[in-house]
Amino acid sequence: MQFQQLQYFVAVAETRHFTRAADLVHVAQPSLSQQIKALERELGADLFLRARGNITLTDAGEALLPLARRILADADTARHEVQELVQLRSGRVRLGATPSVCTGLLPDVLRAFHDRYPGIRLMIEEGGSHDLVRELARGALDLALVVLPLPTPSPALTTVELLREDLVVVSSPDAPKPGHGRRTVHVSDLEGERLVMFRHGYDLRELTVAACRAEGFEPDFAVEGGEMDAVLGFVRAGLGLAVVPRMVAARSGRGLRVTPLARPGLYRTIALAHRSDVAPPRAARELQRMLLER
Repeated sequence: MQFQQLQYFVAVAETRHFTRAADLVHVAQPSLSQQIKALERELGADLFLRARGNITLTDAGEALLPLARRILADADTARHEVQELVQLRSGRVRLGATPSVCTGLLPDVLRAFHDRYPGIRLMIEEGGSHDLVRELARGALDLALVVLPLPTPSPALTTVELLREDLVVVSSPDAPKPGHGRRTVHVSDLEGERLVMFRHGYDLRELTVAACRAEGFEPDFAVEGGEMDAVLGFVRAGLGLAVVPRMVAARSGRGLRVTPLARPGLYRTIALAHRSDVAPPRAARELQRMLLER
């Protein structure tokens, strides 16, 4: 049974005339008649009683008509839904990002994307790069913003470097200035300071701890185990210092002192990742473009 045959059948059923039905569906009348006969052969039943000047439905035709109309309506709906997606009027984007990227980079880009494509639903999943890579691999995300180098490099993923972001030291304005009050501090100046540290699996934790060990000391944690908002809140309360991305510090508002790290400093590389074997959906590709052009 072919979709076109159902179109021809419904046209004849509604016009009760083969020639008018052929005009309606823009096909030659002999071709329409042949397709109706082919449909009847496949179904094993006549669909029309043909008499000169009088075309009526058989019982089989009466049974098929509502089903055929439903199939054609569903096809129109499917066509409309696909066109909506193609034209970016509806759909979804599943984006993964580390919490600090959600706080620093994403708000402005997502607002611009939403303003341009208000019908696209944005689904954001926060997590560490390791978790996001796993979610990408199993198809649960369309795109992910991850920190390079990846904890487990995967040839199944394509990554495009998005930005390199400086890290800074944040502290409470009521606490003594880090680095003996200098305008910039070295990583070595963090020795002996009490740090507010992120949970295990957080990219910033691994980076900070590795930098301290490279300077020959183990960092001293006043509080550990928090996400970004909690860490910033503990720093505001004067519990210790924290090393955070510059964009996060800039967005965090009042209540924090920001001190740059002296050269060569610390930085992290943010990349946009997606599966190599599957092209992201159209809406995800558009968000990808906006992120790369931001």
